[in-house]
Amino acid sequence: MGVSDNNRDGKRTARERLLQEREQQKAREKRRRSLIVAAAVVGVLGLAAVAGVIAANTGKKGEGSASGPVVAPSGALGKDALAIPVGASDAPATLTVWEDFRCPACAAFENGLRDTIHDLTASGQLKVKYHLASLIDGNMGGSGSHKAANAAACAQDAGKFPEYHDVLYQNQPPETQDAFSDNGKLLELARKVPGLVTPAFTACVEEGKHDAWVQKSADAFTAGDFHGTPTVLLNGESIFPQKGSEQISAENLKKWVAEANAGRKRGTAQPSPTGS
Repeated sequence: MGVSDNNRDGKRTARERLLQEREQQKAREKRRRSLIVAAAVVGVLGLAAVAGVIAANTGKKGEGSASGPVVAPSGALGKDALAIPVGASDAPATLTVWEDFRCPACAAFENGLRDTIHDLTASGQLKVKYHLASLIDGNMGGSGSHKAANAAACAQDAGKFPEYHDVLYQNQPPETQDAFSDNGKLLELARKVPGLVTPAFTACVEEGKHDAWVQKSADAFTAGDFHGTPTVLLNGESIFPQKGSEQISAENLKKWVAEANAGRKRGTAQPSPTGS
């Protein structure tokens, strides 16, 4: 082999080393970004948990609290009809979610895993039971958590809870801004859901039809053994921000549901709440 051949081999080896180093750097950067995102979600969850503990311990109630007859939204299930169901009622796995529409960690969870949850419910692998909390009102003051929950219950009456639920999280204001306390804002966002805004829905929102039900749900959360929002349970086991040693992610959620459903048939019976 001549000198020129050695030079070519040396240059090729150097290029290969450079490419390998670049790939390793890309991999390190990807891992770094993933850790930052995970840490941010966990950090937000920690803040939300602290807010929840403070709200529970101070016993404060938001301005949207109400007494009077408890009117559960159409199709609500469980003890005191506090769970709003989404997905096939006979799906083999159950995701129980306690959320607050003003909670940043809840938005991080929903906006990060929304498509995966929709896919799992649409395919009959998973049903979701949503419970609505009002922790941020109690800690920060205001009534946005409460009023948004009432509006979401009104959307359930209209058979459009999942769509409106998603719109609220996609348009969540900063935690310190109580924008959801304005019924006008809630109705404005409802217009993003085709067919939702009707005279019945508008009256339901403006009159606080489900206010007492929202308060009952908030009281149930305070009385429960929970540490903050979101509280996310798969078949009763906590999975947010992690399940055992595994961090929650779209891929892991699919895997955990598949493991829970091993050998079980997918569900087909879709709930259909009667519109009011």
